[in-house]
Amino acid sequence: MTAEPSGYSPSTLADALAAACRGRSTAPFLLGEDGAADATYGDVHRRSDQFAAGLLAAGVRAGDRIAVAAPNSPEWIATWFAAAKIGAVLVTLNVAYREREFEYMLNQSATTVLVCVDEHRDFDFVEFLEGLRDRLPTVRHFVTLGRRTLAGGVSWSDLLIEEPDVGVIRRASASVQPDDPAVLLYTSGTTGDPKGAVLTHRSILASAQAQVAHLDQRADDVAIGHMPLNHVGGMTCTVAAAMIAGGSVALLAGYHPRTALQTTVERRVTLFVGVPTMYAMMLGLPEFAEADTSSVRTCVIGGSNVEPELGKRILDVFAGARLANLYGLSETSGGCVISAADDDMDTLTSTIGVPIGPFAARVVDDEGGVVEPGGEGELQISGACVAAGYWERPDETSATFVPGGWLATGDMAVLRPDGRIALRGRKKEMYVRGGYNVYPAEIENVLAADHRIAMSAVIGVPHPVFGEVGRAYVVPAAGALVDVDALVERCRRQLAEYKVPGEIVVVESLPLTPSGKIKKVALRDQQL
Repeated sequence: MTAEPSGYSPSTLADALAAACRGRSTAPFLLGEDGAADATYGDVHRRSDQFAAGLLAAGVRAGDRIAVAAPNSPEWIATWFAAAKIGAVLVTLNVAYREREFEYMLNQSATTVLVCVDEHRDFDFVEFLEGLRDRLPTVRHFVTLGRRTLAGGVSWSDLLIEEPDVGVIRRASASVQPDDPAVLLYTSGTTGDPKGAVLTHRSILASAQAQVAHLDQRADDVAIGHMPLNHVGGMTCTVAAAMIAGGSVALLAGYHPRTALQTTVERRVTLFVGVPTMYAMMLGLPEFAEADTSSVRTCVIGGSNVEPELGKRILDVFAGARLANLYGLSETSGGCVISAADDDMDTLTSTIGVPIGPFAARVVDDEGGVVEPGGEGELQISGACVAAGYWERPDETSATFVPGGWLATGDMAVLRPDGRIALRGRKKEMYVRGGYNVYPAEIENVLAADHRIAMSAVIGVPHPVFGEVGRAYVVPAAGALVDVDALVERCRRQLAEYKVPGEIVVVESLPLTPSGKIKKVALRDQQL
C-alpha cells in the first residue's frame, strides 16, 4: 500500500476518493445488498468518472446544481462523486418527498439536472415528474434510475461514457477549491420550512476525518449503510468516514430492522450507526437473541444522548462493544460531538460527548454572552465542519451562522466543567408551564424506561391556566399494553410536578423525519 506524504490531508472529495484508491484500488468499498456485486474503491472511482464525463457532455459545469432523489445505491454515490469531480453541487432529496418538496427545493436551488428513480414503493415518479416538469423551469435534464424515462429524458446508465477522457475530468477537478459548495442539503424541517445548508468539500471532510480519529475507525471496519444518503448520517458519518478510514460500507437501500440484523450478521458489520428508533426496532425482533452480532465493536447512536434503558440493552446484546453518542446537524456537515472512549453508562445517558477533532463548543445566553461551565444556554459549534450558510437565504444565514465562525444550533445545553455537553432539548421544543422551562427530552427518557414503551414524544400544548402543559405521545412495544395511569405515576415519582405531562396519548406510530427522528412539528400540526 502506497503511503501518503506525511501530514497529507485531502482537500476535496475528489482528492479523498483518489487518495483512497492509491494502494487500495481493489479493496472493497461498497458491499452489495441481496446478492448484488460488491464495488471496490477502483470501481467507484471509474464509475464516477464515467458519469462525470456524461455530465460534462450534457453541458453541466462547475457550480451547476445536480439533484438526486433515490434510495441508497452505488449509483447515488457515483453521482455524488461525479458532481464533486467537476465542481457541481449535489442537491440531496428524499425519495419520500412529493409535489410541494420537489417544486420548492428544485426551484429554490435552481437545479439543472434531476436524477430520480423511475418508481419507488409503487409510486410512479415518471408520471409524477411529467405532471410537475412545467413548474420546474431550471431543470434541463431528467435522468432516471430504472428502465423507464421521461419524454426527452435519459436513463442513468445511458448517460455513462464507457471510455471517459480522464484528463478532462482531472483538469476539472483541479479547479475545485476546498471551500466550494459540494452539497446542498435541505434541513429535515422539524421546526419549520426547510433551508438548504451549503456543505463544502472542506466541511464534509473535516467532520469525517474528526469522526474517524475519535472512533478509531480502521481499514478493516465494515460500517452498516442504512442511514439515508440524503442526510449527513449516511453521507458523512457512514460513506465519507469509511472512505477516509479505507474501510467498507454494507450499503442498504434503506432501514428495515430485519434487513439490518441480517446484514450485520452476514457482512460481519463492525460499526453500527443508527438513531434510537432503529436500535429499538431491531433489538425488539424475536430472532435477535439467536443472531451472531459478535463482530460489532462500535455502536453509535445519533441525534441525542442515549436513553438509559436502551443503552443498557445495547451493551448487553453487543457484548464488548463501545457505545457512543454522536451529535451533529446538517449545518455541521456530520458529527461534531461524540462520546469520549472512557465514558461510563451514567455519562452516556446524561451527555452527548465532547467536541471532536479541532472543533469547539460553547454555551451562550439569550444575549449571546458566553455562559460559564455548568450554566444553561444555547449550544454553539465552531470549526471547519460548519457549513457555509443557507442557500440564497441571507437572513436565516446571519441568524444561525454568527460572527466568529460559530453556528447557533438551536439546542439548549449545559457545558460541564469536564468538557462534556449535556443536551437539554431543542430551544424551540422547550415549553413553559406556569413560568417553568420544560425540556421534553427529560420526560421522554423517563417514559422510555418503561419496557412497554417503544417510542415517545412530548410537546407543549396550550393551557388556560398554566400557559402550556405537556402532552406525551407513546407507541407501545410489540404485544404490550400501556397503562397510562402507571406512566403518569412513574413521571410523578421521577420528575418535578410541573414536568409531569398533563395528558398521555397512546398511538400506533409517530411521524418521522427522513433521517428517522421524531417530527414534532407534525405532532403539533396534526393534533393527534
